[in-house]
Amino acid sequence: MSGLPRVSRPRRPSLSHRVVAFALPRLNPKVVVTDAEKLRSVLIRKNRERATTPPEWLSKDWDVAVEDIGFPVHVATPKSGTWSRTVVHLHGGSFTAIAHPQQWKWAAKLAAATDARLVFPAYPLAPEHTWRDSIPALTSYVARLCAEGEVVLGGDSAGGGLALAVALGVRDLGGAQPSRLVLIAPWGDLTRSAPGTEEAAARDPWLSIDNHDIYALFWAGSADDLARPEVSPALAGLEGLPRTLLFCGTHDMLYAGSVALADRAAQVGWDLEFVVGHGLLHVYPILPISEARAALRKTVRFITG
Repeated sequence: MSGLPRVSRPRRPSLSHRVVAFALPRLNPKVVVTDAEKLRSVLIRKNRERATTPPEWLSKDWDVAVEDIGFPVHVATPKSGTWSRTVVHLHGGSFTAIAHPQQWKWAAKLAAATDARLVFPAYPLAPEHTWRDSIPALTSYVARLCAEGEVVLGGDSAGGGLALAVALGVRDLGGAQPSRLVLIAPWGDLTRSAPGTEEAAARDPWLSIDNHDIYALFWAGSADDLARPEVSPALAGLEGLPRTLLFCGTHDMLYAGSVALADRAAQVGWDLEFVVGHGLLHVYPILPISEARAALRKTVRFITG
């Protein structure tokens, strides 16, 4: 049924998941930020020193070019020279971090398995930039791609929320839309208004709810803009959006927001399938775990079926 979680019998997380769940909080312990302005300065400095660039291994099977839409967009086409559709992936990282290799791996695997070229934007990052520096350009760019052929639009975490915001913008333009949306634990409500958010955060060994309140303000630019549809698209009017596949684990701080999004989808008749990962971590489909393989297979069927 549209919007409602796919009911599955809870299984114990795989050994690979348990290893990652053990390691992540030790490698990336939750350290609550106490000085937002100091963090702002550190992030701006770091992001000026680095950029989202394709990993070297991508060029083995793909020809990679860069388009400029005010910021770089990496376009990887199969060396065969042919493809049937375009996969656009918007990476996560609290809107403040460059893409991680696992995000590139997910996007490249998905594009290869669906006979697609891959479009991977390096959108401007907070806190030096806000949503105003990326969403208008991304919306126009994705709308142009949709006018040219089939587009699958997706993203993980902050990138999932960004993908939803772009989908809303493309819808409102009135032209062709993406054929499918793939949202992996989307951060689509930066107001923290979803019921059960604090309980979900307490189960999450990885993400800090207090730190994400700071990142949310960085991306929005001001507290007054947190509820804007460009910033918190899960709170916007959701009618008329493409078919969507939504993944989220129950041990993810963003699980409560995903439940709320699925509930709103059901209310407005948005064709959204919500796959719940029982006991699984944030963005589990892109992690190096057994459950990610099943998520990829399901996503491929969703796109090509």
